[in-house]
Amino acid sequence: MSSSTCAEQRSPRRGFSLPDDCLFCQLYREGDHVASTDGFVAIHDINPRADVHLLVIPERHVPSFREIAEFPADEAKRMLEFVVETALAQGLEDYRVVVNVGEGGGQTIFHLHWHILGGRMRGLPA
Repeated sequence: MSSSTCAEQRSPRRGFSLPDDCLFCQLYREGDHVASTDGFVAIHDINPRADVHLLVIPERHVPSFREIAEFPADEAKRMLEFVVETALAQGLEDYRVVVNVGEGGGQTIFHLHWHILGGRMRGLPA
């Protein structure tokens, strides 16, 4: 899904558009956030595949990891730091960070997001 084909709402702080019909844009604005910082939030996955399964969602709407270059370098760095800080805040020392890219890679919501998985894994390859 491309943001150019969606109804859009301007991000007041960033100057880019957040599609109104994107689930993760909605969750960024209104979700039950486990953690948040400027430009990023973390929420519980509704279909957990591990004892701890969080999603880190950036405010900036890009369809997948393929478009990571749309993030300025400092913003991409802050996003990765937020992933680490969120995992540590959940008490995780050992964990997985997963990004599904495209339908063939298991991506079902086309807004870049990171999965943080810790503890016992369920339904994932070893």
